[in-house]
Amino acid sequence: MAGGAERGRPGAGRTGLRLPFGPRTGEREDARDDGHGGERGGERGGARRGGHPDSRLYGRRRTGRPTRLTAIGTGVAATVATVALAGVDRMLFGGLGVLFGIGYLVICFQLAVRVRFADLLAAPISGPIAFAVALLLLGPVTSSGLTAQVVALATGLATRAGWLFTGTGLAAAIVLARFVAQRRIHRDR
Repeated sequence: MAGGAERGRPGAGRTGLRLPFGPRTGEREDARDDGHGGERGGERGGARRGGHPDSRLYGRRRTGRPTRLTAIGTGVAATVATVALAGVDRMLFGGLGVLFGIGYLVICFQLAVRVRFADLLAAPISGPIAFAVALLLLGPVTSSGLTAQVVALATGLATRAGWLFTGTGLAAAIVLARFVAQRRIHRDR
């Protein structure tokens, strides 16, 4: 509560709260006093302009750009989203139909847009794997056994090949467009 009196800076304890991650007595503070009772540039408690008040703890500022997925993150996101979508479609409609197909297209689009540039190939690869996993886990199986599972998976892939190829082609086209655009940017520099 007496943060301003401890540090001897005018305006330092203005809020009445001393946060546990703030600078301690005797430590150098990022925001400097401008001589008018406030910190320079409207920065308070180490908060940088446009950043989070705790940004110095994390070591970097947040920008407006979205967080990119790694190759492993792309595979996990594809599998979780596709299996969840297949489960919802099976609960609502009793099988994997149009909702599953349209949802797969949306998932492939999002994967291709959000994957890191270094891991571009992960988007068109992880989509079909997630599609097959969803069919394997939630597709209709008429009898038990490994052979029945393989036949059900092959049948499910064959009957839904249109959705599978469209989603994979969409992801591949977006990834190719991103790759070409990035190469042009680097070449123009």
